[in-house]
Amino acid sequence: MTTENLKPADYLKKILTARVYDVAVESALEPAHALSQRLHNTVLLKREDQQPVHSFKLRGAYNKMVHLTSDQLKQGVICASAGNHAQGVALSAKRLGARAVIVMPTTTPRLKVDAVRGFGGEVVLFGDSYSDAYAHSLELEQQQGLTFVHPFDDPDVIAGQGTIAMEILRQHQGRLDAVFVAIGGGGLISGVANYIKAVRPEIKVIGVQMNDSDAMMQSVAAKKRVTLHDVGLFSDGTAVKLVGEETFRIARKLVDEFITVDTDAVCAAIKDVFVDTRSIVEPAGALAVAAIKQYVATHKTKGETYAAILCGANMNFDRLRFVAERAEVGEEREALLAVTIPEARGSFRRFCELIGSLPGGPRNVTEFNYRISDAAQAHVFVGLTTHGKGESSKIAANFSRHGFAALDLTHDELAKEHIRHMVGGHSKLAQDERLLRFVFPERPGALLKFLSLMRPGWNISLFHYRNQGADYGRILVGLQVPAADDADFAEFLSTVGYPYVEETTNPVYRMFLQS
Repeated sequence: MTTENLKPADYLKKILTARVYDVAVESALEPAHALSQRLHNTVLLKREDQQPVHSFKLRGAYNKMVHLTSDQLKQGVICASAGNHAQGVALSAKRLGARAVIVMPTTTPRLKVDAVRGFGGEVVLFGDSYSDAYAHSLELEQQQGLTFVHPFDDPDVIAGQGTIAMEILRQHQGRLDAVFVAIGGGGLISGVANYIKAVRPEIKVIGVQMNDSDAMMQSVAAKKRVTLHDVGLFSDGTAVKLVGEETFRIARKLVDEFITVDTDAVCAAIKDVFVDTRSIVEPAGALAVAAIKQYVATHKTKGETYAAILCGANMNFDRLRFVAERAEVGEEREALLAVTIPEARGSFRRFCELIGSLPGGPRNVTEFNYRISDAAQAHVFVGLTTHGKGESSKIAANFSRHGFAALDLTHDELAKEHIRHMVGGHSKLAQDERLLRFVFPERPGALLKFLSLMRPGWNISLFHYRNQGADYGRILVGLQVPAADDADFAEFLSTVGYPYVEETTNPVYRMFLQS
């Protein structure tokens, strides 16, 4: 039977008889209480992040390999993978006593590479994407006589992944309006769609891709497989340039809808999953949750039930810094603004007081970057908490009405990625400047207390602050204080009572900030 002739009924039989539970567990289907309440719809999370390899991929890998002949297993297997399939193949090979060669892109997170080696896999790093690694693995397959275990474009692999849908429908037999599934090469959604459309065809199957890695969506629209020139690597688990022939055939016929999401939305979804589960999924693992939020916002649904497959949790720890930074913007819980303030005595304090009296209640300052550069105007990069989406433009307009020209940077990639870290530098206007590192308590009024105790003749020439989620904030301040005011300045520091370190003689300051 060729793959072209395989129908949903054929896949149903393959899924029902798939061998996955020698290595996989039946993962939980849990309600996301906080997210459900916020969206006014029931959101269920299929916890494939809790598999032994923290991904669904071992289901398909093992189901494929357990169907190989003893001679094939003796010779060994090979695969190409961005990481999760690699771990599935390595663990399956260990269980079956077979050699496993794993070709991985050089961009694969170290966490996944180390995990594959931990399961006994022989890792070969090659290329920048899955497609590059795949081409190299085919060469090694021929050279060494190995059997290739495809990560998605194989009926046995697809059937193994389809057992997830089988579990979902068994675990939740009530109303289910849609299942949201991340798409890389298409193996997961092919298995899920085949099972659901064979058993409960009224349930929508919605595919989710990154907006910079949407090969399946483009292929379905073009009615033929489309090869992407480049793919975004933030969601490395779905960074596929060309989807499979069989997965394209299935997705084109059975998937009801496709949605693309961006990086900020995925970062926000990672946070949403953490709030409800106290677990951290990788970007690919959060795609389905990001899509549910987008779907609800677009269709204004209420009272429906959606399932999101959390397909993986293999994330490098050092990537969390980026995720945390972008999550607030992705959810639009933070507004980023460039505000112009007159370089006049008291204007900085007046601006801070305005922040405290914005419509909707006072906002917490999440970021504040400033460096004196002009005698007439000060340009400040400021971040503020918001109460919901669409507020950033209203906040900017409010500042402008009060005489502080403001530019909304909330959706400006240059500002978010780079400029926020580059405010500063040398300034010829920063005469008599003293540089201090303060530890401020993270509470309303802390900055105003600092400003109210300053002498009128002193000027803030530099200010750098970013909320890091701690009880105390670390702030770098440049103050222009004449030498004659040294005694008064010492009294000021004592009265403020905030811990500080003076950095005026620090060579780094002299090199990069002092003219």
